[in-house]
Amino acid sequence: MSQLASNVSKRLFSLDVFRGMIMFLLIAEAAGFHHGIVALTEGTVFHSVALQLEHHPWNGLRFWDLIQPFFMFIVGVAMPFSFRKRLASGDRGAVTKHVLRRCLLLFSFGVLLHCVYSHALVWELWNVLVQLAFTILIAYALMNLPHRLQIGISIVLLLLTEIAYRFYNLEAPYAQGHDSFGSFVDQLVMEQVNEGYWVFINFVPTAAHTIWGVVCGQLLLKNLPETQKIKSFLIWGSAALVLGFALDWLAITPIVKRIATSSFALASGGFAILTMTLFYWAIDVKENHRKWLRIFSVVGTNSIFIYLFAETVGHQWFRDFGMIWTDGLLGPIGLSEKVLVVLNSLLVLFIFWYITYFLDKYKVYFKV
Repeated sequence: MSQLASNVSKRLFSLDVFRGMIMFLLIAEAAGFHHGIVALTEGTVFHSVALQLEHHPWNGLRFWDLIQPFFMFIVGVAMPFSFRKRLASGDRGAVTKHVLRRCLLLFSFGVLLHCVYSHALVWELWNVLVQLAFTILIAYALMNLPHRLQIGISIVLLLLTEIAYRFYNLEAPYAQGHDSFGSFVDQLVMEQVNEGYWVFINFVPTAAHTIWGVVCGQLLLKNLPETQKIKSFLIWGSAALVLGFALDWLAITPIVKRIATSSFALASGGFAILTMTLFYWAIDVKENHRKWLRIFSVVGTNSIFIYLFAETVGHQWFRDFGMIWTDGLLGPIGLSEKVLVVLNSLLVLFIFWYITYFLDKYKVYFKV
């Protein structure tokens, strides 16, 4: 994503802002803000709002459940912008090598992050970067196909997910627990299951997000009136959103983020398309390139770097180091521990953000 920033920015500042906001929220979680604000608001009227910064335990949809779909969708939107010149010149071989290298790195980073989390050598494939490596490969393989065929294949992936879960467990295919097709695959691939019920096979249905992003990116590159593009996005985004929630409300397929049910993929994908449309209209169409938006756009210019930094060094060192100063300076005035944790997370978040601002200011970009 980092190396796509300069190419995309020439045409879509809105995509930089959208990507930057998503990354800002991700590094805020690594800084400890999400956990801190949930604990701070417990027992208050704001607690239900704060819970939107945590994943839903099973059947339902919270704001935080949309972050990974947004992340994967944005990557898809950026791909046609990044590859258009080389693909137009017929240099597909070089692009393919580049994509394979990137996906291998993303896969490796995702595996290594689980080693950092566990403080041991482990073989766990639940990280978003591992998922992204597979969805990029699938979306790239379909890029040259007509839009209808790309969308059709994405629907087939969702149907295959439905069939696999339903045939594996005929009585309760989507019941919370480890007796599901996703857990079965995890046992085969990793010889273990995730305590939070996340499954490796999620990359199959969520590949739809990256595929839909590619289609949207290709449409944005077409020489069409902006109103026509926005109309298409609104129609398809709304259709996916309504269909996803309808499957849940009619008790056909529940919306479950942790195993990426087809209804979840549709609903979250619809939200992704509509959110991108809002950013595109408000920023690029209206030419509202306000300077304060750069607060978020700079985070997107080194997105993979700051994500890895925040999840490793930042998470393990900066939070404890920052607490020394936060507690030392503010503790004596009588602030509660929960308040101090939130203030410390904001301090760490500022440090993360300033690193991206400094790198962007001096045009230093870490490419993957």
